[in-house]
Amino acid sequence: MTFTVAISPNRVPFQKNIWVWLFLIVFSLIWISTFVGTNDYNNWMLENTLTVLFFLFLLISYRKYQFSDLSYLLITVYLCLHVYGSKYTYAENPLGYWLKDEFHWSRNHYDRIVHFSFGFLLAYPMRELFLKWVQYPAKVAWVLPIEITLSISAFYELIEWAVADIFFPSQGDAYLGTQGDIWDAQKDIFLAFLGAILATTIVSLLKRIFNLYDNK
Repeated sequence: MTFTVAISPNRVPFQKNIWVWLFLIVFSLIWISTFVGTNDYNNWMLENTLTVLFFLFLLISYRKYQFSDLSYLLITVYLCLHVYGSKYTYAENPLGYWLKDEFHWSRNHYDRIVHFSFGFLLAYPMRELFLKWVQYPAKVAWVLPIEITLSISAFYELIEWAVADIFFPSQGDAYLGTQGDIWDAQKDIFLAFLGAILATTIVSLLKRIFNLYDNK
């Protein structure tokens, strides 16, 4: 089976793309399981509002530009991490508790993992979007994912504040998941920023080592 990356010249049509179908099926099953198994449907709805918007963007944009299979894989992994967090709330996530006990952490760090993953897993698809779809210069396409990750992370923290303090105060604690850390928002932003820097650095090094370049 052909597996495309950002510099691949061609894309496999959706109907024949086994990889995309596999990603879609896996995500759908996990997404449904998080809804069926959650004990807080209001929090699940709040957490998945942006998931729905993101999913709609992928569907609407597909006709104009089809991402590579690697980008869809990274997006799928991130969305699975996010919706799994929405099942239990981030602060009460079982995987986070297991990691806490295993590494003797002071708190459930699952929310930090997802914030880091936002930058680490989505920087590559964002770069592909700017490089292949918008046709920006290569240098700009490298920098923009980092800047946008930082901007979106800060904006998301503002959304969390609005949800917790203005619109849905009853869901505030579950949605925020600060666990008593007054610097939680700043740390989340930094981790996403760090993830984007690491992702772009790794991709850049791999391209140099294996001489993986296209006409950009």
